[in-house]
Amino acid sequence: MKHILKNVTFVIFAALSSILFSSSALHAEGGPVNPVYVGFDGSYGVKNSTSSKAIELGLRAAMHEINAAGGVLGGRPLELITKDNRSVAARGLVNLEEFAAIEDLVAVIGDRFSPVLLQQIEPAHAKQMPLLDVWAAADDITEHAFTPSYTFRLSLKDSWAMPAMLKQALAKGGNKIGVLLPNTGWGRSNQKALEAALAHSPQAQLVGSIWYNWGEQDMLQHYRSLLSSGAQSVLFVTNDLEGSLLVRQLGERPDVLRVPIISHWGVTGGDMVEASGPALAGLDFSFVQTFSFARARPQALAAFKKTVKEMAGIDDLEKLASPVGVGHGYDMMHILAKAIDTAGSTNRATIRDALENLGPHNGLVRDYNPPFSANNHEALGPELVFFAKYGADGMIVPVEP
Repeated sequence: MKHILKNVTFVIFAALSSILFSSSALHAEGGPVNPVYVGFDGSYGVKNSTSSKAIELGLRAAMHEINAAGGVLGGRPLELITKDNRSVAARGLVNLEEFAAIEDLVAVIGDRFSPVLLQQIEPAHAKQMPLLDVWAAADDITEHAFTPSYTFRLSLKDSWAMPAMLKQALAKGGNKIGVLLPNTGWGRSNQKALEAALAHSPQAQLVGSIWYNWGEQDMLQHYRSLLSSGAQSVLFVTNDLEGSLLVRQLGERPDVLRVPIISHWGVTGGDMVEASGPALAGLDFSFVQTFSFARARPQALAAFKKTVKEMAGIDDLEKLASPVGVGHGYDMMHILAKAIDTAGSTNRATIRDALENLGPHNGLVRDYNPPFSANNHEALGPELVFFAKYGADGMIVPVEP
């Protein structure tokens, strides 16, 4: 798995150098041109995280293409400014304030941790700052009372993920379900989604629901408690740290019954395979996804492959870590660039309006027709949800139920 992360890191730094070169080319004729800035509030400081680098790769690849084609607003280059919130909401609030103070910064793109984005919603609206979500799944990121809404999502929602996870659990052969939920806004979002899903699945029986805290050192106790309640499968809302901890603990206890574990996609935001060790291969462990390079749209995929080949000489896209971050970030940046040109300025409120009034866009993840509207700030839909697992080489492989 380390080679995959090294590839991603190499691509990102190569992309950074390339996009700076492209920006310089836009400056060459007629003197300097002021860039149009986009902020990315990542979680780079989180242990084992791969999501931030993946999202940044997607953003920079799109910027490379946009700048090579002449930039936005008649020749201004796009430029990315990154900050690290370390998955701490308080840091995310400070970062948002700093982004908002930057002249000609038109939007902030968020990372995978829903609790950070949930706290950023109110100040984003106060600052009239478009807050673009390319990973975090909590429903309330877009479902809130602020109007007009400045939050737009090109990602999964918990209310799509949880029904799919429940259906997957039932397909594994048992109707008695246990669930492990983090004691966060993301966990509460999934609890609400599960309650709604259970109401439409009378054959499913929830036999146990356990809340855990991020940073806990024993996940096996919760798993065993669900088994004691009769769980025939476990729905696990988790990131890679707690997810890999449970896998390692199961590997140390061959006497504990293995049941199917159906996970949310937070496990794909970090180096799950290396952190889990060999025990992962012996488990029935699957997780939701919305994007795979194996399912990418052919025309956009060809353009993306050409870009990363030019930027860093990378040919094997399927070895890139956290592919949903790459794909979502790439499409969102292209959509944002179209909104900037439609707005005709760097005015954030005007760009917000433009995001609701774009035409179709043929993306890497899907064809958007259109990506957003005044009544819908979700660029994806439940039909894109599928399940995947980690292969022996650490790559994410789509699977059937």
